[in-house]
Amino acid sequence: MKCPYCRADNDRVIDSRAHQEGSAIRRRRLCQNCGRRYTTYERVEESAIKVIKKDGVRVPFEREKLKRGLERACWKRPIREEQLDEIVTAIENQICDSMEPDIESRQLGEMVMERLRDVDQIAYVRFASVYREFNDAQEFVEELNEMLEETPCAPR
Repeated sequence: MKCPYCRADNDRVIDSRAHQEGSAIRRRRLCQNCGRRYTTYERVEESAIKVIKKDGVRVPFEREKLKRGLERACWKRPIREEQLDEIVTAIENQICDSMEPDIESRQLGEMVMERLRDVDQIAYVRFASVYREFNDAQEFVEELNEMLEETPCAPR
């Protein structure tokens, strides 16, 4: 590991701990050359998960692509970056736990919507409108009604 400050390849690990539900390891390092500390995150490289698109094409699962989609749905909403990371990690863990090498994009979208519904209803509707490809306002209203029936209204 090269020090980000002096680029020397001489460091030692001074602390290690699990990060985000055990999906990564956080390491605090001390550069033996310049004496500065820095943090690294290590992920276990797992078997490549493939996403099966609507047209049948298989593409590699991309954690960052999933996060970008969530960020677009949550734009200007009171949702912390950590919450988005937790959602992505939970979905990634769920996919890995299934022990299946492939997942359909439809299933992936449903997993995202399931978690977004609990975090922020507006972000959920935004994501659903793109994911479900609504053709008209009526389909949009039907999705809203479905969500409202499942979620009791909070007192004002």
